[in-house]
Amino acid sequence: MKLLYFARVKESTGVAEEDVMLPDSITNIAGVIDWLKTRGEGYAHAFADLAIIRCAVDQQHGNLGTPIAGASEIAFFPPVTGG
Repeated sequence: MKLLYFARVKESTGVAEEDVMLPDSITNIAGVIDWLKTRGEGYAHAFADLAIIRCAVDQQHGNLGTPIAGASEIAFFPPVTGG
């Protein structure tokens, strides 16, 4: 699974993207985030406030309950504002 990180999430984790093998028990975005938080202080910081995290699964906006079965890419980013 390819994970992509943008803006604040990228800054906190220290990586823009990575390929990972998620445990089979993870079935949705909430599970991915819970798993990521265990990977170190930067990840825990990046995902500490879920109100400021958005995600996309295979380039389709999702939420914490979005299933990840069959997905090849998950992106995490802060809310986008216009200007």
